[in-house]
Amino acid sequence: MRKGWNLPKAGLAAALAAGVLAGCGGNDGGAASVNGGKDQGSDTSPITFSFFSEDANPNWQDMQDDVGQAITKATGVKLDAEFAVGDPAQKVALIATGGDYPDLISPKGDLNKLVDAGAMLDLTDLIEQYAPNLKKLFGDQLNRLRYSNDDHAIYVIPTYSAVDGKTLVAGGGFELQHRAVKEAGYPPIKTLQDYEHVIQSYLDKHPTDENGNKNIGLTLNADDWHMFISVTNPAAETTGKSGDGEYVIDPKTYEATYHYRTEGEKEYFQWLNHMYNIGLLDKESFVQKNDQYVAKVASGRVIGLIDADWGYADGEKSLKTANKLDQTYGHYSVMLSDAYKDNRFQSTGFMAGWGVGITTDCKDPVRAIKFLDFLASEQGQILNNWGIEGKHYTVQDGKRVVPEDVQNRIVNDNTAFSRESGIGFYFNLGAHYGDGVLDSTGNYYTKNFPEQIVSTYTSADQETLKAYHATTWKDLFPQEDEFPVKAWGAAWNIAVPGDDEVTILGNKMKDITWKQIPQAIMAKPEDFDRLWDRYQQDLLDAGVEKMEKGFTAYVQNVVKLWNE
Repeated sequence: MRKGWNLPKAGLAAALAAGVLAGCGGNDGGAASVNGGKDQGSDTSPITFSFFSEDANPNWQDMQDDVGQAITKATGVKLDAEFAVGDPAQKVALIATGGDYPDLISPKGDLNKLVDAGAMLDLTDLIEQYAPNLKKLFGDQLNRLRYSNDDHAIYVIPTYSAVDGKTLVAGGGFELQHRAVKEAGYPPIKTLQDYEHVIQSYLDKHPTDENGNKNIGLTLNADDWHMFISVTNPAAETTGKSGDGEYVIDPKTYEATYHYRTEGEKEYFQWLNHMYNIGLLDKESFVQKNDQYVAKVASGRVIGLIDADWGYADGEKSLKTANKLDQTYGHYSVMLSDAYKDNRFQSTGFMAGWGVGITTDCKDPVRAIKFLDFLASEQGQILNNWGIEGKHYTVQDGKRVVPEDVQNRIVNDNTAFSRESGIGFYFNLGAHYGDGVLDSTGNYYTKNFPEQIVSTYTSADQETLKAYHATTWKDLFPQEDEFPVKAWGAAWNIAVPGDDEVTILGNKMKDITWKQIPQAIMAKPEDFDRLWDRYQQDLLDAGVEKMEKGFTAYVQNVVKLWNE
């Protein structure tokens, strides 16, 4: 029988990638309690593992935060962590070719580079022998952890995709400042025209702020990869296509189409062109850097955004700190027209995908897998999601409760609180359950359940939601049970090797799209059709159909792999 930590096969083509830093009840495999109490069967002697993640983490505190210290007390493990700066894919490529690997690594979509280099351990037998919490957590979904149809080895523990659970938080969509929606009389905000009307009517009355600075109707973040979130993904979302990255997947044939070539998307970008030409879209949208974008949000002058809340969070935190709550944002389900239904919350099921693996250079693979197993335990997940009992939460009548003073810091002083507490810092390092799942005590694993979500809302949030007869922002969106579960998970989660023709062609399409979409948006209205037609032809000339055919094979392979 092969050992689970033998060298993996090299040179594999297809990659089903799997995430950075967070269970299940019952047997914790010799792990410790939430607050760091030791189990007699545990090896908690000090050990330091080197760790690299493709994610940035500017607030990392070297595990000296409360949760980090408790994890170290429970496991004996400290992380000598390095987080991505610059191009993370290039860094992983250098690690793969250099042959000097960290003990643990989170390579996101670049796992194939490490597998091809022989850098990753097969975790199958390590999980079987030393990780009861991981086994229980994944259960009959373990087959989704396999690398490919040709190689069933497990090279990463999926941490970016939660097991079970539902999406209960609406952190995306189209955002509007509370004051603008209130002044408009809380009208229905369902279409692009509804959204535009709120912005226009507010700016008509308030062209400048109290200091005479010009208010901004809508600004977009087009700085590097933010282009996807703020500029191009919404074209798919407003035309009823669930989040599959750059593709739309046919639910019957699993055929992939580059989403810019599908119904309604021309009209979406034409609307942005319209917004630009009437002065409602910030003229600096396609030249500003991320920090400039966030600073504009923090100024309170931006009425509308199209982004994920984490993309503008630092700016909004500044507004909260200054008690400018009416200048923070609500989230709205906005579509191109009434002809489309918003299915951004369509369930992907458990996607496996990006995660954390153990390399062939790891000094102690058994301790490493036990560390990852602790993070997946009930104790580990509660620690990461809730923090330290008695300090960050209490138990009242059997229910975990966040004290009012702690909740106030979470809402209004989140950056400093997070650095001190470490809550959430380790979420993508460990496998975990999703929102709405109960632990063995009948409490939720995460804080994302309706009652707790509401407690994070400001008075301005609550006032707006009340006007719309809603309790949470998610209530304003179609619910996931209105749609079937996607058999392929999410297309963006399907990794393709960097040297594959699909990836090479995809980079060509991205270059064309990122250049020509902004050009079309900023063009004169009478030039838009001509520029759009040129864009579509350039995609064809660059091989978009060949790319679609190639990616279709990856989607179909995933469906086959997950259902064997």
